[in-house]
Amino acid sequence: MHTFPDNTIQHNKKMKILGILFLIVLLIIVSKMIWVAVMTRHIGTFESERTDILRRRSYLLEKVVVEPEALVSSMPSAVGPHFQGEWAIYSTSMLSAALVNIAKLYPETREEAVEKIDSLIKITMSPELRRYDASEWGEDPLESLDSNKSHISYLSLLAWMISGYKAIGGDGRYDDLFDSLCETMARRITGSTDLNLQTFPGTYIYVPDMLVAIVALANYAHLNGGRYRNVVDLWLANMQANHMDPETGLIMSLVPDGETWVGNQPVLGSYSALSVYYLTFVDEAFAREQYGLLKKAFFKKRPFSGFRELVKGTKGPILLMDSGPVIFGLSPTGTAFGIGGATYCKDTKTRKRFLRTGEWAGFTVSSRSSRHYLLADYVPVGEAITLAMRTAVPWYEEGN
Repeated sequence: MHTFPDNTIQHNKKMKILGILFLIVLLIIVSKMIWVAVMTRHIGTFESERTDILRRRSYLLEKVVVEPEALVSSMPSAVGPHFQGEWAIYSTSMLSAALVNIAKLYPETREEAVEKIDSLIKITMSPELRRYDASEWGEDPLESLDSNKSHISYLSLLAWMISGYKAIGGDGRYDDLFDSLCETMARRITGSTDLNLQTFPGTYIYVPDMLVAIVALANYAHLNGGRYRNVVDLWLANMQANHMDPETGLIMSLVPDGETWVGNQPVLGSYSALSVYYLTFVDEAFAREQYGLLKKAFFKKRPFSGFRELVKGTKGPILLMDSGPVIFGLSPTGTAFGIGGATYCKDTKTRKRFLRTGEWAGFTVSSRSSRHYLLADYVPVGEAITLAMRTAVPWYEEGN
């Protein structure tokens, strides 16, 4: 009769446990691979994605078109009141943009889109959503349009939403407000040093935040005989002359402000991807050029496709709340925003890869009439951004 030393028995037990754990992990990976393949099999054209897009639209309408305080409270409390307010207004503005896009893609949704964007504008105008900006500047953004303080974050997003409402046939109920918002932003931009305004006191000048104002003015020009287009062109010319990253050729993410900091900062994947999306409203040729440079500087193919947050070799890290955590070297926010450039530029291969990455990172859950990534139950802003980006189309006919 043979006997085995205790250490041999223990070794065999450990190996057996490791083998079981390996099989469990393998099963999870294979199951996830199958799930991703099934949930992204329809991705390719707007027609093949119609059901998925409309169901995600339904989910977001139910999640975001709610009482203002409920929307702010639905943002993670861990980020604090300021970012809860910012993420709430990004939820309303990105959903509004998605509704405009979808109305362009599927005209039968236009009438409801006008109604829902009207509701989103009212939510955005509420004291609860103005609070994050008012607390930073010490005055209410809508009650101080005659002042010289920036308020560019809040005013630009609201103006952009109104421009979307008008782009799909909304009536004139917000025309006076739209006029006032754009007049105020144009006056403050042209009266500022370097044509740029701080998002909040004592912060960097964030170029994507400035770009929303430029987008709103460009859209206003489309709708009002070219008015303020000169401000748009002046700002763009200044950025192209003075604020392009020499290494990548991309528009800067952060512009120096003498009162805040001095020195050069790297371009960031999340901000650059969002800037490309906004530039599609302002100068399509420049946006397409910037998208190509964005891919060259930030694209990462494996193990998951997406955009990095930092250019290779950049000393850092310089990661902000907006950037999100970097996973496998990827920027989740940059990859989500990158879908917008890929969609608009009809880079279908990259777009599909990024949406597959989104499915790997998220987990789509469905009901009979709605669909969303599981994370959206806790952070709906990400779902709204992704829907706006994956439906990015021109809002105006060429020449109009």
